[in-house]
Amino acid sequence: MTVHFQSYVAIDWSGAKGKRHRGIAIAVARGESAPRLVRPGHVWSREEVLGWLLKRSAKEPTLFGFDFSFAPPIVERGEYLPGEAGVPNSAHAFWAYVDAKCDDEDLGAASFLEQVHRRHFYFGIADGVKADFVRFRQCDARLNAQGGRKTASAYDAIGAAQVAKASFAGMRLLRRLDGKVAIWPMDPLAEHGSAVVEIYTRIYLRRAGMTGKKLRSRAAVNLALEGLGSKPVRLGFEPSDHQTDALVTAAGMRLLATTEPRAFDPRGLTPEIARAEGWTFGVL
Repeated sequence: MTVHFQSYVAIDWSGAKGKRHRGIAIAVARGESAPRLVRPGHVWSREEVLGWLLKRSAKEPTLFGFDFSFAPPIVERGEYLPGEAGVPNSAHAFWAYVDAKCDDEDLGAASFLEQVHRRHFYFGIADGVKADFVRFRQCDARLNAQGGRKTASAYDAIGAAQVAKASFAGMRLLRRLDGKVAIWPMDPLAEHGSAVVEIYTRIYLRRAGMTGKKLRSRAAVNLALEGLGSKPVRLGFEPSDHQTDALVTAAGMRLLATTEPRAFDPRGLTPEIARAEGWTFGVL
């Protein structure tokens, strides 16, 4: 497809409880300019991110990336939450299901994991053997085969590296974007307009020639940006790892979308997988 996006936005997301989240950071890469942080000193709420995205989406065709899983695994076992009645088996319907079951503030989803479907999520050794809980999607398996697997599962809700809370909070966000902005690959991309994709920073760090570990300095960020063919950033402060993730990923999304013919047509992505599990942008 011909790329029509005018800007590329990476959003480092958070599933934390509360109204404001220091773990959220947003960066924009536009044209050939260096990526820039959006309101770098601001502590975002998830609702604010939603409003900001919708306004920018209407302003110009933008590719937005979020670092959470757009759906849990389903291909492997045939169900998102095996043994539960009334749970949909497609991503669009599952987003609505998650949203309807949550009463957390600011699009949070902790109640879904901790109360509504507690038995499906691993919170610690008291739950039993962790391997009995964790499952991965087909795109995760492909990334693993390339030597860069995501180490976290949407069912793993313990530790700093867990993605469960962020992912299910993200599904509530996707519910509100549904029908307003194309959500790839659940939705086909149009020849115009904005779209939302799932991202994973480590893909772009490795593409830049880095080890894949978190970056925590201006010098390290600019080294990664150089590897991605981007101009360096000029910051008056040392960025957080959330900010570095957003800056590098925005540049990486731009490079991938404009130079990789298979960016939106990766090997292994079938209509069934697109409808039910989704795919991480950059897993080719």
